[in-house]
Amino acid sequence: MASKVGKLPVTVPAGVTVSAANNVITVKGPKGELKQNYTDLVKVEVKGTEVTVTPTSESKAASAAHGLYRNLINNMVQGVSNGFTRSLIITGVGYRAEVKGKELVMNLGYSNEFIAIIPEGLTVTVDQNGKITITGIDKQKVGEFSAQIRKLRGPEPYKGKGIRYDDEVIRRKVGKTGVK
Repeated sequence: MASKVGKLPVTVPAGVTVSAANNVITVKGPKGELKQNYTDLVKVEVKGTEVTVTPTSESKAASAAHGLYRNLINNMVQGVSNGFTRSLIITGVGYRAEVKGKELVMNLGYSNEFIAIIPEGLTVTVDQNGKITITGIDKQKVGEFSAQIRKLRGPEPYKGKGIRYDDEVIRRKVGKTGVK
């Protein structure tokens, strides 16, 4: 039983090198270098411009690892060639954010400011309209940091105030205006 996702080979674009040795996958590209350990349940082979992942046994765990490591390698290849970006939008009166060195300082309607230390390998930019853009080569780091920022003040359904992803749709509620 093989994984549907794992069967697909990962195509390596020009300028990106992939090597697998001692249960460590190393991907180098124009934007940087990423490393990932992998388990003995899968075998990673690099042939020319393709990387294939094959399970070493027929167990359910090997099938799960098959698809997982194929997608992790694909995300690493995409990260070192194109990078990953996540955008957040701050909505609300007096809500704002700014980058000061390696810190993201946000005023989100509480009495104190929030200060988030930007992790190594990520770049954060804030424009005048309250849009925070987080970019980096590691998909997991970009997603985790953007989720932590969003969690500080999630969007509320009545006025839409808070921090939301730019592609997120907030379902609005009517409120008490129609009730008599």
